[in-house]
Amino acid sequence: MKFGVCRQAGKVELNKNVKTKIVPVVPPKLFISYSWSDSTHEQWVVDLATELRESGVDVILDKWELKEGHDPIVFMEKMVNDPDIKKVAIITDEIYVKKADDRAGGVGTETQIISKEVYENQEQDKFVAVVSQKDEKGKPYLPTYYKSRIYIDLSEPDNYGANFEKLLRWIFDKPLYIKPEIGKVPSFLEGKESIALGTTASFKRAVDALKNNKASTAGAIEEYLGIFSKNLEKFRIENPEEEFDDAVINNIENFIPYRNELIQLFVSINQYAPSDKNIQIIHKFFESIILYMKRPENITTYRDWDFDNFKFIAHELFLYAIGIFIRFENFNQANFLLEQKYYLPENSDYGRDVMMGFSVFRNHMESLEHRKTRLKLNRISLRADLLKNRCTGVGIEFRHLMQADFVLFMRGAIDAESWFPETLMWLGDYHSTLEIFARSISKKYFEQAKVLLGIDKPSDLKELLLSYQENKRNLPMWDFESFNPAVLLGYEKLATLP
Repeated sequence: MKFGVCRQAGKVELNKNVKTKIVPVVPPKLFISYSWSDSTHEQWVVDLATELRESGVDVILDKWELKEGHDPIVFMEKMVNDPDIKKVAIITDEIYVKKADDRAGGVGTETQIISKEVYENQEQDKFVAVVSQKDEKGKPYLPTYYKSRIYIDLSEPDNYGANFEKLLRWIFDKPLYIKPEIGKVPSFLEGKESIALGTTASFKRAVDALKNNKASTAGAIEEYLGIFSKNLEKFRIENPEEEFDDAVINNIENFIPYRNELIQLFVSINQYAPSDKNIQIIHKFFESIILYMKRPENITTYRDWDFDNFKFIAHELFLYAIGIFIRFENFNQANFLLEQKYYLPENSDYGRDVMMGFSVFRNHMESLEHRKTRLKLNRISLRADLLKNRCTGVGIEFRHLMQADFVLFMRGAIDAESWFPETLMWLGDYHSTLEIFARSISKKYFEQAKVLLGIDKPSDLKELLLSYQENKRNLPMWDFESFNPAVLLGYEKLATLP
């Protein structure tokens, strides 16, 4: 009877009533073909074969298998043609190649068998050349029939370990790089319409200018963002044939390629030129897309949700922009987008303030609430779901968005801006200090990062955090769940180390 292992309450106990079935692992069989060049080379082959056997490979080597009275030709034919031998390693050196190409001796006989198999074997995974020697020009010795194929180089001591691993992976059919399963076609490609924003050429010019530090960089960025903003009009939803909430979902899915394009630009700016000029251009861009969330002058009849797709797009882009600047630790540039107001000329017609704070980029989406009701979806926040599910293929992790959302929430509370941190619904059990605040345990780091919250010292947060502690109703809630700002800030440890 086999013994099973029961793990409970941190203890490991033997359970005699559990039977386990042990499946024996059959080691792969490998035949080694080589030339008896000299005693040094023969010993090199024996050592390699020994290493392989010690690594779990059932190596078939003539020195171990052939006995007096055996026919070496029959042995070679059997080894190459035996269906149980799935792998054959051809150890090449100068003499092996000469004998193989001249069809001389035992190597020549093996070559006649192997070359036929190599040419006819469509799978191309039974034979591999293992180079043990190179010529004076550093080129590997390979027989003519093998020269177009990939080999494994064990001729150089410096790379022996890594290439020995390659050999093992080939023998065990465990490649380092495995082709992933084909995933689902991105939903934005399945939409009924494909909208071209017309920014491809200008995007390439802007990124090229950034990477090559061209004098035209600022102009190229401005040109791209100008085209982007102007052509965003193409995404306006007008008289959809489908349910309006479906039209919003399909519209923002179609927008994904252009969102990704803009994210790449933000990343490039952070990597190559996070200058004051470039951040001012980005600020103007965000200012320009605010208008899409409002009623155009030529429209007199409308519903509040008619512009929901633009509300989502503007919010998502702003969140990514802040997240990217924070990720690259360009805190002053992120702060510029937070502290600078945004000009809304249409507000002057109603006597309202024409300068608005960053909270202008987060607007309620009535269509998503309607969608939950219409489809009877048991989801807390469709917007949070969308932001999380769309955070793929951009090199930015969702945790960066959550961190940006939290910064926006805290900065909003400090600056009297209303910002609902949608993504923090996904905090779940993650109630640890966020990265930039964990790093801010260092006084030097805190001095750089504090500009994000608009404070001078940690104690500036004390009153606000006490108010949240005393009245949790001031915190965002999702089905009675929320978060502790002091924990996400790592408040007690801020600036406590050099």
